[in-house]
Amino acid sequence: MTVLMELGMVFTILGAALATGFAGIGSAIGVGIAGESGAGVLTEDPGKFGLVLLLQALPGTQGIYGLLTAFFAIMKVGLLGGAPASLTVWQGLGIMLACVPIAIGGYFSAVAQGKTSASCIQLIAKRPGEIGKAIILPAMVETYAVLALLMSIILLNGIQI
Repeated sequence: MTVLMELGMVFTILGAALATGFAGIGSAIGVGIAGESGAGVLTEDPGKFGLVLLLQALPGTQGIYGLLTAFFAIMKVGLLGGAPASLTVWQGLGIMLACVPIAIGGYFSAVAQGKTSASCIQLIAKRPGEIGKAIILPAMVETYAVLALLMSIILLNGIQI
């Protein structure tokens, strides 16, 4: 492999790391925000644990989406078995940039979803019968993480190796 082809692989690995890292950090922050709210509710009513856990888990999906995108990226270039592909710098850069939508979208949507989930945890603290509404509100934020995931996958599929 020439230095330039190695640089293409470096860009690919960097893109996978960005997708996983930023979406995962956003999920960790979002789950933490919701968990703080949930802990307060559970001090008053431990019986709401299942409802709280459901709402706390929602911001964690963006980290999964980032990991999924990273798997697609590294599978595309043969890093999970077989012989790694010979990449140009431009191909590697393209793969890295294809990972950016879920990295950025995943981060920000996870944090926003954590805040929304925290508010909805407060909702079910007073009105547990409103769990359906309480799930829909943070699920609306999830839509944008799904769109970011979809765009990253479409962009990855468009890169010829």
